[in-house]
Amino acid sequence: MLRRTGVIGTLIALLTALFLTSAATAADRPPGPAHAADGDCRVLAPGATTAAERAVDAACAQVAAGVWYTWGGGHGAQPGPTYGRVDPTDPASEHDPERLGFDCSGLVRYAYAQATGADLLNGDASAQYYTHRTTARFTAAEGLSPLRPGDLLAYGTSADLHHIALYLGAGKMVEARQSGTRLMVSDVRLGGDYFGAVRVNTGTVEGPVFRTWGTGVWTKAQPSTRAARVYAFPGPTTIRVACQKHAEPVTAEGYTNDAWSYLPDYRAWVTNIYIQGPAWLDGVPTCTA
Repeated sequence: MLRRTGVIGTLIALLTALFLTSAATAADRPPGPAHAADGDCRVLAPGATTAAERAVDAACAQVAAGVWYTWGGGHGAQPGPTYGRVDPTDPASEHDPERLGFDCSGLVRYAYAQATGADLLNGDASAQYYTHRTTARFTAAEGLSPLRPGDLLAYGTSADLHHIALYLGAGKMVEARQSGTRLMVSDVRLGGDYFGAVRVNTGTVEGPVFRTWGTGVWTKAQPSTRAARVYAFPGPTTIRVACQKHAEPVTAEGYTNDAWSYLPDYRAWVTNIYIQGPAWLDGVPTCTA
């Protein structure tokens, strides 16, 4: 029969061996993605630009401060929290006029303004998703694998985007979600009405820039009214134009024009009828390919 001290010594030896084995196994295991605890708001993956990381930090600071979601919040003359308004479709918004905070696009606007010192994303979710300040666009089918912290996640349809959030990495996002809640960290909601994502260009925009007019203006896969639809601009939208060409004549809004412009940010075409300016745009080269 073992003495008590002998039993204790044996147990200590066994526990030490188990600890060393576990530590060695963990050391051999390749590093995985960062794991975010519930409510952990920070950059959770590599690859983001310095400006994108600063935008995440700015949004997360508002989460840490316990700032409220408020409908219409963040859309004042300058980026920053404002008192909201009552949303006629949401009874939970009755206290929004009393709360200083952000709605979804107000938070995105503020985050990138803090990161860059410029009001780059002044507008609603649609205006932010369709901004000409992009370096990349991602469809819902591409999932999360190509995304980096600071990318903007959009929800809705091409013609009606109603929500936007900032990606953190590791399947998490920071968002101003809905009335009655504070700003929060959430799991990215894929499926449903997740539409896609954009990466913000905080540097110099290259190429001729124009603005569309009208509502519900569809871009096309080819310069033809019969081609597949790509994106719909819900309202006047600032666009970059790479080149233009003569193609199918189009009659709309009392005009007829056969000029189409190629939009590199969308890999799509739009008739020049819906671009503000002359029928053949000044300073835009002719497409050669």
